[in-house]
Amino acid sequence: MNKYCKYLVFLLLLSVFSCEEKPQKPQKPQMPISKNEMKSSMETANRYLLVEEEEDIANYIKRHGLEMTTTGTGLRYQIMRQGTEKQIEKGERVDLEYEVGSIAGDLFYSSEKDGVKSFVVGEGEVESGLDEAMTYLHRGDEAKLIIPFHLAYGLHGDDKCIPEYATLVYTIKIMDNQ
Repeated sequence: MNKYCKYLVFLLLLSVFSCEEKPQKPQKPQMPISKNEMKSSMETANRYLLVEEEEDIANYIKRHGLEMTTTGTGLRYQIMRQGTEKQIEKGERVDLEYEVGSIAGDLFYSSEKDGVKSFVVGEGEVESGLDEAMTYLHRGDEAKLIIPFHLAYGLHGDDKCIPEYATLVYTIKIMDNQ
């Protein structure tokens, strides 16, 4: 029995010492890329993302048979039902019934589940694309909006339901009350 104990101790010591990491030769530090190279790489990546997003938006519009107006910022909107009230102006509070999801069809938020969205137009309380859309609409309008990620939650999402680089689709009804 003593012979077996010595054998087991020997194997244990052998396994412990054989697992030791060998010291590695320090690597030569790489030269960081220049600011111009980084800027160029970032511009290329951003152009790619924008082209890809534009294709996705165009496909969504075609699939759903929409006839949307495109603003200079890239926001798309279509009034589905015209309201009878006055046009919304900056500084006014609006209340929306809404659903917001992705162009892939995921539903992120809705007024049915999360309550009516209420904000002052032009105060930066919501995504810039939603804020902008209000300036084209009237109280009582029902509309569909497509908000590119740079006008929504951008590179990081909202840290809750909306992922990074998400193009948002809003279906909204602007409540008549003021």
